[in-house]
Amino acid sequence: MEADETTEIMRAPRLHVEDLDPGRGRVVLSRPRAHYLGTVLRLGVGDPVRVFSAATGEFAARIHALDRRQAVLELGERLRAPAPVRGPELWFAPIRRTRLEWLVEKATELGAVRLVPVLTRRTVVTLRRPERLAAIAEEAAEQCERLDVPEVAAPRPLCAALAERPAGRPLLFAEERSAAPPLARVLADLATDEVTVLVGPEGGFAPEEREALGARADVRPVSLGPAILRSETAAICALAGIRLLTEGEVLP
Repeated sequence: MEADETTEIMRAPRLHVEDLDPGRGRVVLSRPRAHYLGTVLRLGVGDPVRVFSAATGEFAARIHALDRRQAVLELGERLRAPAPVRGPELWFAPIRRTRLEWLVEKATELGAVRLVPVLTRRTVVTLRRPERLAAIAEEAAEQCERLDVPEVAAPRPLCAALAERPAGRPLLFAEERSAAPPLARVLADLATDEVTVLVGPEGGFAPEEREALGARADVRPVSLGPAILRSETAAICALAGIRLLTEGEVLP
């Protein structure tokens, strides 16, 4: 690939294609994707794009045909091979829509591999459109150069989620106003980013929920500092800390 062509391709928009099959040579995109390419991005036949999936990696492509019904892409060379998907899960109590959508976007950018809305006794927000959160996660993955898109699980009660939870992945319970060890110390002990982060609702966890958490051997309370953080701030603080600490960065 020529240098100018490489630059052109790497500046091209990225599209996540779940069933991407390089063996077919072409990708057919549905009406919403055709609308996005033609109307929103104002692209046309011959313009470059990039397509990716966690299973097959990322490929250069060009628009072969485009109308209101569909878009057809001609696949080119593979730009990135697939890589193992690893990183933290995020469990969170639903919060107000605009703040929740922001949280999903930033959690995706920070490498969360799974997003699980958990319903607690003090949760006051009803999650009406989980598919909207999945679309936000997909768009964020396209923008931040990820090869995978985090799963957005169906909402479930906290105690049920704990009961269904497989053993082996530590759960870090962000507990405010406690003598819990700081996040950095716990991560150093665990020496892994394969953890689950749990942040509660704005009213905090109910006593029976704290008891259920404390009864599990795989739950580790952690402190995110002395300040009382909003739910979305606590989640981003924890995810950013995990990313920096497990990638070997030195915090100032």
